[in-house]
Amino acid sequence: MTLLPPTLSLAHPWALLGLAAAPVALFLLLRRRNQLPRLVLPTVAAARRLRPSAWARLWWLPGVLGIGALILTSLGLSGPRLRSAQRQDLSVEGIDIVVAFDLSTSMLAADFRPKDRITVAKEVLKNFIASRQNDRIGLVVFAGEAYTQCPLTLDYRVLEDLLEQVRTGVIVDGTAIGNALATAVNRLRESTAKSRVIILITDGDNNAGNISPLQAAGIAKELGIKIYSILIGKGGRVPYPTGTDLFGRTTYEPVEIDVNPDLLQQIAKTTDGSYYPATDKESLESGLRQVLDNLEKSKIYESSGTVQYDEWYSRLFFPAALLGLCGLLLRSTRLSGTP
Repeated sequence: MTLLPPTLSLAHPWALLGLAAAPVALFLLLRRRNQLPRLVLPTVAAARRLRPSAWARLWWLPGVLGIGALILTSLGLSGPRLRSAQRQDLSVEGIDIVVAFDLSTSMLAADFRPKDRITVAKEVLKNFIASRQNDRIGLVVFAGEAYTQCPLTLDYRVLEDLLEQVRTGVIVDGTAIGNALATAVNRLRESTAKSRVIILITDGDNNAGNISPLQAAGIAKELGIKIYSILIGKGGRVPYPTGTDLFGRTTYEPVEIDVNPDLLQQIAKTTDGSYYPATDKESLESGLRQVLDNLEKSKIYESSGTVQYDEWYSRLFFPAALLGLCGLLLRSTRLSGTP
């Protein structure tokens, strides 16, 4: 949002013609003073002994207060106001985003200790969802098979609740990346949004499903859908929960987990997307933050302006009324204009 410099303007400039009455009123005030009867003293000495009182010296005050009230009233009627303009960039078209989220049992690996991969990924995804505005977001979950957990929606609260409910072990185990991408593409196929995006979050290699990941990526490219792939964790031997000890604490043993970063890079490259490795919570957040930056660049913007006015007329009418009232009250005292 851009603030433009404020400018002073008048709603009714013709009302300033009332200011022309001020010098006329001053002239009439002086003329009336000169026409009042005067006391003529025979000698200079007598004139010195009979000096005018303080009241007499203030003969002009009621008239000047009335002239001041006239000036302020004219200024108030002209409608002075301070104009401040705001120029704001409004998104014309949001982005349709489908998150393909891996729920294979390998997501229980605790190399993001003290938490496991799936817990950290869900936390970061919630922050990602909370950062979006005007973008429809859907959620596809997958392991050995892929399902739509939430269709494209603007109801982020419902989406976050559904994300909280996902867990490993519900879907047959495995990592069907191709099926997940195909399901996500199918969700975006009918979308009319200018920008359509899939965010693939997985920690393994494709080892299940009946659709090739690169085949699904090719379909996404034909439909103009970009894929941003994020690899959770690192390959090799990682701590994996195997049970609990006598005190109920989770026990871990090193387990070999296969990853295929080359495949994820190729998927992203095929659709003009990007690939991000995430070996801890900070790098996962950084990867999603870079995705956000790319998504913002793909939005279409138009400039829209709003104008606000700070009206000043009320600030002038009150002192005008106060000056006029004081002038009238002084007219009923010894300042009525007589010497």
